[in-house]
Amino acid sequence: MDFYSAYAHGFARVAACTVPVRVADPAANAAATVAAARACHDDAVAVAVFPELGLTGYALDDLFLADPLLRAAEDALAQVVAASVDLVPVLVVGLPVAWRHRVYNVAAVVHRGTLLGVVPKSALPTYREFYERRWFAPGDDVVGERLRLAGQEAPFGVDLLWEATDVPGLVLGVEICEDMWIPVPPSARLALAGATVLVNLSGSPITIARAEDRRLLVRSASARCQAAYVYAAAGEGESTTDLSWDGQTMVYECGDLLAEGARFAAGAVRSVADVDLERIRQERARQGTFDDNRRTLAAALPGGLAGVRRVPFTLAPPAGDVGLRRPLRRYPFVPDDAVRLAQDCYEAYSIQVAGLEQRLRALTTDTWAPKAVIGVSGGLDSTHALLVAARAMDRLGRPRTDIHAITMPGFATGSLSTELATRLAQALGVRIETLDIRPAAQQMLRDLDHPSADGAPVYDVTFENVQAGLRYAYLFRIANHRGGLVVGTGDLSELALGWCTYGVGDQMSHYNVNAGVPKTLIQHLIRWVIASGELDDGEAHAVLEEILAREITPELVPTVAGAAPQRTEDSVGPYARQDFTLYHVLRRGAAPSRIAFLAWHAWHDAAAGEWPPGFREDDRVAYDLPEIRRWLEVFVRRFFASQFKRSALPNGPKVTPGGTMSPRGDWRMPSDASPAAWLQDLARVPDGG
Repeated sequence: MDFYSAYAHGFARVAACTVPVRVADPAANAAATVAAARACHDDAVAVAVFPELGLTGYALDDLFLADPLLRAAEDALAQVVAASVDLVPVLVVGLPVAWRHRVYNVAAVVHRGTLLGVVPKSALPTYREFYERRWFAPGDDVVGERLRLAGQEAPFGVDLLWEATDVPGLVLGVEICEDMWIPVPPSARLALAGATVLVNLSGSPITIARAEDRRLLVRSASARCQAAYVYAAAGEGESTTDLSWDGQTMVYECGDLLAEGARFAAGAVRSVADVDLERIRQERARQGTFDDNRRTLAAALPGGLAGVRRVPFTLAPPAGDVGLRRPLRRYPFVPDDAVRLAQDCYEAYSIQVAGLEQRLRALTTDTWAPKAVIGVSGGLDSTHALLVAARAMDRLGRPRTDIHAITMPGFATGSLSTELATRLAQALGVRIETLDIRPAAQQMLRDLDHPSADGAPVYDVTFENVQAGLRYAYLFRIANHRGGLVVGTGDLSELALGWCTYGVGDQMSHYNVNAGVPKTLIQHLIRWVIASGELDDGEAHAVLEEILAREITPELVPTVAGAAPQRTEDSVGPYARQDFTLYHVLRRGAAPSRIAFLAWHAWHDAAAGEWPPGFREDDRVAYDLPEIRRWLEVFVRRFFASQFKRSALPNGPKVTPGGTMSPRGDWRMPSDASPAAWLQDLARVPDGG
């Protein structure tokens, strides 16, 4: 496996290009196109897309019917074809072509000296500033045809796809400008027929706000079609007799912007991005309605979807490390943009509050309303669950004293933990009490004949789980006794890693508000609660800041003299790394070797890329490939071993689009599944790097 090659991991590099044109000078435009194509070749691009009618210029009016121009355009295409012999990229260029009785506005697909095919424009605008039907024939009825052009015979029609034989999943579909603006565009039908990379050669003169309209259409097309969409519009040099041009270029994938070039630029512009063919395949496989739509509309494409012609080609992409040209978040659950992060936090918090509020409301009768019983430790998860519960009670018009917060110190609980939990509860105005579980834990350890009952420093899983289990045994019985509902606090990351005690332990509750929230998002939610003014309490804010600054620890094992205190991340791995893996497993279905490739690009250089807002410089760490591989193995083994815990999860709301672990929601798997295939794939990752 060529581990460092993006192409080996299901990516293909695309480029949306615009070059300065000379009006009605095809030879000069061909030279500019070839120069840009060579730059794309040097940049390891697989598909390069140029503007509509780029070999002649778009705004030529009646010159499109002039034989000298048509002959020069064909010669220009031959020039591009000849120059492409030693270039890797598939080139998609625009020109006018005379065929039978009419002239067509077409896209020519060229690769390594071969004209692979020609697509006519289907939708010809003839309104406002557009008059295309004056010169061109619509090509929506051109199916199954061939033509001779630039000295070669090639397939011609709207029923064409181009499929790379050596890059799995790279299937190209082409439409032209106005084709994108109609209710049922060719791109939709081509996607249903199998196209994964949709390209649009556009003229599109600019007016105020039209760029936003284009973004909307391109983004929505990529999202609806579960595809990459590469868009290139005409720019510098086009005739400004009556219009102007901005040269907008962009690449979207499944609704996400990957690259966008400068508009109104002087000189050539290339928007380059690596599109994720594996993601597209996975999304279509998971969203079964995509293929259902194909079956429903099988006859919508002229000739039927089964009649679409697939033209094979061999790309022969470069080997080795060509980088990774796409946005890649270190924290997939946490946006890098401050505005987006605030919006996500508002929605996540509101989802959690609404979920608990509805559960409490559903259980309420005319004579009884359930209390909310929460175990609080002074840690992040129970802190946030307490904030959610307080807000839910406010919205229900009930006193916060109906929240019973219980702190339950064990053998390793620090005094600061109990103090922080108590201070926060008091600041929020909830009922707070302390229940020391040590006597009961000591008795249970004695009943089990555990060595620690006699003072031996044996701090094994039994020692830990006696404490964790007792805490929830008490919480459930308190809820029984007081007429309450146990609010769970364990988060999505802990559930994925099995970092919870099964049964009567923190795996169980009556309703878990945190089950859909990853660990790396929890701290941002708490910071958002502080910043948003939800609490309006200075003391609560101060306590929350202290909690945010603490190390993550379960405080189940006493600290031995000379040793560091128990740290959760020493056992399960850094949550930053494990949440990265969790997202790509849960949302993308990615294999370990692919996750390692992505993680290496995201994490090997702390100075590169974006970090979430407010991330301190001192906390910006890097991970090398051996570390990435090590923690990936921990994740895989723990993930498979702990499925039995996830199969019996209590209710709780899905929060992030990354998914949830609920067996009634996003994730189902057998509890006795083997990780062997995943570990075998992980073995493909190099030991060093």
